Amino acid sequence: MSTVTPEPLAEKILRGVGGPENIESLTHCATRLRFQLHDGTKADQAALDALDGVMGTVPQSGDRFQIVIGGAVAGVYSEIMNLPSMSGGGAPRPQTDADVKAEIRSKGRGRYAWLDNFFEYLSDSFRPLLGVLLGASLIIAIASMLDAFGLVDFRAANKSATWVFVDSMWRSVLYFLPIMVAYNAAKKLKIDPWVGATVMAAVMTPNFTGMIGSKTPGVVTHTNTTLGTTESVAHVFGLPMQLNDYGGQVFVPLLMVALLALVYKGLKRIFPENVQMVFVPFFSMLIMIPLTAFLIGPMGVWAGNGLGTGLSWLNGHAPIVFAIVIPLLYPFLVPLGLHWPLNALMLVNINTLGYDFIQGPMGTWNFACFGATAGVLLLSIRHREKDMRQTATGALAAGLLGGISEPSLYGIHLRFKRIYPRMLMGCLVGGVIIGVLGGVNTKAFAFTSLLTIPVFSPMIKYIIAISAAFFTSMALVYFSDYRTREERAQVNAERDAAQAAARDEATPVAPATPAGPVAADDRELVGVAATVAGASTAAGSASTGATTGSSVPAEAPAATKGLELMAPVAGRVIGLGEVEDPVFASRALGEGVGIEPADGRVVSPVDGELITVADTGHAFGIRTANGVEVLIHVGIDTVKMQGEGFDVRVAAGQKIAAGDLLAEVDLGAVRAAGHPTVTLMTVLNTADMTSVEPHVGQDVTAGTPVVTVRR
Repeated sequence: MSTVTPEPLAEKILRGVGGPENIESLTHCATRLRFQLHDGTKADQAALDALDGVMGTVPQSGDRFQIVIGGAVAGVYSEIMNLPSMSGGGAPRPQTDADVKAEIRSKGRGRYAWLDNFFEYLSDSFRPLLGVLLGASLIIAIASMLDAFGLVDFRAANKSATWVFVDSMWRSVLYFLPIMVAYNAAKKLKIDPWVGATVMAAVMTPNFTGMIGSKTPGVVTHTNTTLGTTESVAHVFGLPMQLNDYGGQVFVPLLMVALLALVYKGLKRIFPENVQMVFVPFFSMLIMIPLTAFLIGPMGVWAGNGLGTGLSWLNGHAPIVFAIVIPLLYPFLVPLGLHWPLNALMLVNINTLGYDFIQGPMGTWNFACFGATAGVLLLSIRHREKDMRQTATGALAAGLLGGISEPSLYGIHLRFKRIYPRMLMGCLVGGVIIGVLGGVNTKAFAFTSLLTIPVFSPMIKYIIAISAAFFTSMALVYFSDYRTREERAQVNAERDAAQAAARDEATPVAPATPAGPVAADDRELVGVAATVAGASTAAGSASTGATTGSSVPAEAPAATKGLELMAPVAGRVIGLGEVEDPVFASRALGEGVGIEPADGRVVSPVDGELITVADTGHAFGIRTANGVEVLIHVGIDTVKMQGEGFDVRVAAGQKIAAGDLLAEVDLGAVRAAGHPTVTLMTVLNTADMTSVEPHVGQDVTAGTPVVTVRR
């Protein structure tokens, strides 16, 4: 028997972004695939979000598109690049004159395009270094743990050759970071990255740094009594050059490469193509190395020190404000990639002050983030949600062990709006504790995870703060849920239906939901439908159980002759096909009618029991004595009004009669909120009926028969 080989995830992703011909470039970071597309509108976001192995998608301006994979991103990237259709690294389509003009216009991505470009420049200059930064961070953490347990004096001045060597293993990343940043920044600006690295390396050679504080002819060292610092100035070609140790500096390479790009591209326009390989790098180095040594280097050091000093002043004079602001900012900066300037300042602080005070408060945000993920994980275990349990487990492991928040953010938190406020409370609690206890510092750049706790000092303060942040977020998410009650009812009903179907193919299931993405209001009303269906199934099961073993067929109910459903509101009756809602128009929730209401009184269309009453008052689920399931939904997308304008007069579980008042609705408020007022009534279990006959095209009063149901 032949078997069908499942389509690889790489091919599904490639199809979802519009095929190889729609890809201009593809890179990846620690958790995300980063596409630059020719046409961003061709990306099928809903299909990509639904793929197993994809945690989420993030469309961006300028036809950029991110797909969050998690820790397996490198493997997925390799699989995509190795596909036969990607043998050329993507197949750019030929550009017409219109395409060229559109591309030029797209470079001005709105009013603040320059700001978008600036942060992209920062992000792409640092992003490829995440791996080595994380590696160095863990080496520091291991050494710090050994120091904390008294096994070695990690900070001793007279360390053995062994520990000097261990130091070099992590210092190599931080010291030579300017060269790495220069390489990435030059690559981002589409110039030769080796030229950028070479210019930065020129002012970091032992020859250059060896002049600092030396007796080299032409070098003068003096003390600034105002600042209490020692400065060395070299006179080169008769001009004064301030000497600095640029190890660990990040602002200098960023400033240098921005100017280098102008020089490099200008030289390419001057020299013929056949001699560019020699003369463009030569003149770029000849111009930019002196400019960096004389001007850009000192300016970059000054700018970095100035920002660090300013934040240090705030931390020293208003520590509680600083400790609260940092963790509350990060949840909004990280998803947008805007956190890199603060990360750069951390490196500057370590290089200039010998310690950093930003990472401690920042750690409370990370652990609040991981705590929210832990809350989701506990709920997924409690409610037996297999997919969410797997997602949360992977995200929590990446966070607690690696200090990486993106899997939690993109895989979970940004998908459920209830999580962020609860996570922010954890950030606030952790920040307040650090501020009240007097701050936390570290002498190393570290990803804030369980493994790097020993690098923070005082360690006990840091542990208290991150623990409070973690458990506050976890408790708030767990006890209040990250789903609304309606969403939880829908998800649990779908879970129970799937499990019942697996046990017994004859088990009735809830009405099918429409294919494709479902809007927030649609998810809520499907949840109402699922709850009504679930209650009806339970009742039916009880009835069936009572008659098991009887050979006498049950008497047909009176409803066989036809059950009339009354109009729940007065107004004009229309068919579902005329309704501006794809879920109702497709009959996914059963056959029925829509009524353009003449007033806001909503009454019961039939005798029965209220199975569901939406908290927001816009939806009601009723089950009749003979098992007909009726849904009344007032307006379209009115769940977004959060109950404003809806005065509910009934409660779930209540027995009602036809004509009983369900709610009074302010139709003016609904219209003012921009929502259609059409009131919909459907028979959820239409498939179980012999016929459901709507009577449309008439003006009716509430209580007039508008649907005939035959079993």
